[in-house]
Order: sequence, then C-alpha cells, then structure tokens
Amino acid sequence: MKKIYYLLFIVLAVFASSCTDDFEDWNTDDKNPAEVAGNALFTNAEKALSDQLSTPNVNLNNWSLWSQYWTETTYTDEANFDIVNRNVPQNVFRIFYRRVLKDLDDAAKLIAEEEGVEELATKGNRLHIIEMLNVYCYSRLVDIFGMVPYTDAMDIDNVYPSYDDGAAIYADLFTRLDAAISGLASGGDSFGSADLFYNGDAVSWVKFGNTLKIKMAIVTADANSAASKTAVEAAVAGAFTSSADDCLMPYLTSSPNFNPIYDNLVASGRDDYVPTNTLVDIMNGLDDPRRDNYFTLIDTSATGAGDYIYLGGDYGESSAFANYSHVSAPVQEASFKGIILTYNELLFYLAEAAERGYSVGDAEDLYIDAITESILWWGGTQTEVDTYLAQPEVDYTTALAASSATYPWREVIGTQSWIASYINGFVGWTTYRRLDYPAFNMPPTPYNDITEVPTRFTFPINEQTLNAVNYATAASAVGGDELVTKIFWDIY
Repeated sequence: MKKIYYLLFIVLAVFASSCTDDFEDWNTDDKNPAEVAGNALFTNAEKALSDQLSTPNVNLNNWSLWSQYWTETTYTDEANFDIVNRNVPQNVFRIFYRRVLKDLDDAAKLIAEEEGVEELATKGNRLHIIEMLNVYCYSRLVDIFGMVPYTDAMDIDNVYPSYDDGAAIYADLFTRLDAAISGLASGGDSFGSADLFYNGDAVSWVKFGNTLKIKMAIVTADANSAASKTAVEAAVAGAFTSSADDCLMPYLTSSPNFNPIYDNLVASGRDDYVPTNTLVDIMNGLDDPRRDNYFTLIDTSATGAGDYIYLGGDYGESSAFANYSHVSAPVQEASFKGIILTYNELLFYLAEAAERGYSVGDAEDLYIDAITESILWWGGTQTEVDTYLAQPEVDYTTALAASSATYPWREVIGTQSWIASYINGFVGWTTYRRLDYPAFNMPPTPYNDITEVPTRFTFPINEQTLNAVNYATAASAVGGDELVTKIFWDIY
C-alpha cells in the first residue's frame, strides 16, 4: 500500500510540474490569438465598412428609406423618420468607431512596428491606404451627424471625447488625404489579397483617393466654393477613368460573407421592403430603361390576366408586399457587390463641378456620360441610352429650359444623380440634401411632427448620458440636436 501511495505521489508531482511548465500554453487560445496581424485588422475594417454601407437592416442603416428608394411594408417607424425607437444613431456610431476606425487605427499601429524585409517594403503604402479609409469614414460621419469626436476619437484613455467642428474636420481630412495620395503616387505593393477592395493595387488606391477628394469637395462646394474648385481641379486628372476603377466589395455566395441585402431580403425570409412611389413614379414618367434592373413588375389586374406595371408603395405608409413591385432579383443576389465609390458617382460630381465653373470639362457632356454609364452598368444597351437621352425631360438643354428652379442644373443633375444612386442610398439622400432635388414625399406620421425630410441624424442617446458635457456643447454648436438641423455644407 505504501508503494502505491508513493507511486501516486510521483505521478501527481510530475503532473503538477508539467502543468507549471506548460502553463502559458494551457492559457493560450490557439483559435483566437491575443495579437492580430495589421493586415487582418485592415481586412476586417473593409468588411465592416462595406457591410454598414450595404445593409438595409433598419437597426443599422436607414439610407434606402431616407433616400426614398424603398419603403417599409409593415413596421413603418424608420420611413417616418423615427430613429430613436431602435437607437439607430448609436448603432451607426458604434460600427464606424469600434468596428471600422478602431481596427484601422490598430492596424496602422501594428504595421508601423513591423520590421521584416517584406513588411518594410510595403509599410508606407499600407499606411497611406489606411489613411484614405480613415478619411472616407470620418467624412461620412460628419455628413451624418454634423459634428463628431475626431481629435480625441482614438484616444482609448479619454472616455469623454470632445466633438470637433464639421468644417474643421473636413479641412484636416483634405490635408490627410493629400498626404496619402502623394505617398502612394509612386505605386508599388501594399496589402495584396488582404485588401478586399483593390487586391493591394496602389495605383487603384491613388485613383480612389483623388475621386474621394472630388466627392468631398463637391459636398462642401456651397460652403467653400474656392477651396472646392482648387481641390476638384487638382484631383480630376488622377481620378477614376472608367467603371473598371470602381471601389466595390466582392461578396461571396455563402454566410457570413454574402451581401447584407441578400441577408435581409432573402436569407431572413422576411418581406420588409418594397420600392417607393417616389422613385417608381419618377422613373415611370421618364420611361426609364433601368426599371427592370431596379425592381419587378406587378400584376394589378383583378383577374390575374397579366396587367403588369411598375408600382411603388406610398412612402411611409404600410404597403402590403404582395401589392407592389419588389426589389429586382439581381440586387438580391448573395454576391451582389457592395458599393463604396464608383465612376458613375464621380461623373455626376464632375457635371456639377462644370456648372459651378470648375475646369473639368463640359457639363452636358459629363451629364450624358454619367447617365450612359449608369444605364450600361445596370445592363442596359446603347439604344436604350440614346432613346432615354432624347426625351425632352432628360435632354440636357431642354430639361434646363423647362426647369423653374433658381439654378436649373441643380434640378436636372440632382434628379438624374439620385436615380442613378439606387442601392447607394446615402449618396441619394446626400444629393437631395445638397441640391434639394428631386421633390421628396412626406410620410403620414413623421417623427416629432417634423414638416420636412431630415437633414441629419441626431446624436446617439448614449452620448447624452455617458458624455453629457461634450454632447451638450456639440448640440449647441451644431445648431440644435434635431433631425432638421442642417450640416455645415447644406447652405440652401
């Protein structure tokens, strides 16, 4: 018996010794490493950004609703501008800061510390690309809220970040973007396959940076025309030159990497959205050839005899799914690409820039190119393009002459840009906010009885309690934390 106890003691001693020696291994999660490579964090940031821009989930993104491309079938809160019930501003805030900007910031810090030969060769380019996406995200946050944490945003030790003035943020973003474009100008390698948007192609990122610069300059043109003109004219030669340059997210056909539109409209088994009468009526009036690419026909005959038309639900009303056109099949494909920035969007900005007197080309030519690009991108033909452009309501000269707007080009370019921005709801809403065209519908029960379409998101509710002092300062500085308070660039 004593021998048994002795042997057991030896076994336990050896076991304890081995546990102590391998303690670190026992407490290491091989599947979830404590340190993540900078490249992997960059990939995560790209995916999170595209998901946020693409999703129609009403908890995370209301842009297809507020741009009046889609309306809701049953639960109509968001189409009536209620973003408080689901705390949408807080969700948007969290995704941009925690899932995108924080990953970009951590990626930049890790990449800056890398020392390997291969890493050193690409370090500068990778940091410049990260900077471009930082600029993209912060400009979008300003366009959503008007003022946001910026200087203090990534300081993890500062739990009460102050809010920076929107115009001041934009001014600094232009400086940061110029430096990133200049740094990438010589080309070379960067992220390789870790870059989901451009596969690490530095030349493509330079074009992206210049196109982003034009986008930001046009958005702020009414607030600072001189600076806008300088920025656009400096960037136009280096911007996108065809749809081959588009910045898109290549979604896959399986979860969790399919397009969030598919996730919400197909995989969810829900029927929450139909196209709006706002969009469908305008496109019907123009006999727009993109209608079959945007949405489906619906049989409106009482007998089912096949009286097919394009019919949109009344914006903000409860619109039974079976009674209206639906989102088209191609848009609902699992692998439908996420849209970040496109050549088509650029062409409309340049047409607008030409009307503002910038040296970028002829406004009518750019307008024609923009419409042509949109129709062809959606699978249309050149014959459809020619027929569409020949209509008096679309022809640039006759459309300008028929407009009663103070600045007719705002109505003509604004309406066509809005139509072309379908699926890119934030661009459509921003175009409406900047140019005030086309005419939008008011829903039946708008939140807080507001009498106009919202021009911004209110600040997150959490900020009112967890960052109360800085929230109050920002709410006052922005002109009041209201849905209809205008962003600094929304002059007219």
